[in-house]
Amino acid sequence: MLYLKLLITLIFLILFSMNSISEPAAIITEPLVNIEHIDPRIVLDIRYATTNNFTKKILYSAPKCFLRASVAERLHKVQNDLEPLGLGLKIYDGYRPLAVQRELWRLTPSKKYVANPAIGSKHNRGAAVDLTLIQLSDGAELPMPSGYDEFTKRAHRNYAGATEEEKKNSRMLEFAMMKHGFIPLPHEWWHFDAKDWRRFPIMDIPFKDLP
Repeated sequence: MLYLKLLITLIFLILFSMNSISEPAAIITEPLVNIEHIDPRIVLDIRYATTNNFTKKILYSAPKCFLRASVAERLHKVQNDLEPLGLGLKIYDGYRPLAVQRELWRLTPSKKYVANPAIGSKHNRGAAVDLTLIQLSDGAELPMPSGYDEFTKRAHRNYAGATEEEKKNSRMLEFAMMKHGFIPLPHEWWHFDAKDWRRFPIMDIPFKDLP
């Protein structure tokens, strides 16, 4: 009986300590940087700067990718790891102004795949990136289980219907990103969050006001 009481007390103390830990303070001073200034080898295919996205609308004023400085540096390291394999990164999306998040929420056919702007997305913090792998020799994208922003089970990391080559490529991207502190999103093979995303505040700076 005494053992049971001690065990219950221990569990209570653990749960209390977990709930009492506050989120790290936001590092407002860390700037958003243009990934092209950090690593010009990384290819850009910024879909929301074109009509080649699920909304069929141009939502960004320029085909650029901005990220928190530390996040961009991690991507630079991923690119360095991939280059000896004849591979590289292609980015679809990075920082996303909150105003664009509201528009995506309004237009999306499935709320499961777009973060509610009332809460905010990791993209709005400059701490998330959507990307894929390419061959350096010709710039061709490696086959993946689905297309980008495909709102189906094919986009899920545990999708069993993909070919072996698609599964291998998805796992390769996942391993390369996780090695440098990125967290994969379960239902989007292309989406990765910086592990310390909570440190950064949500922002609504238009692209035209960024360097």
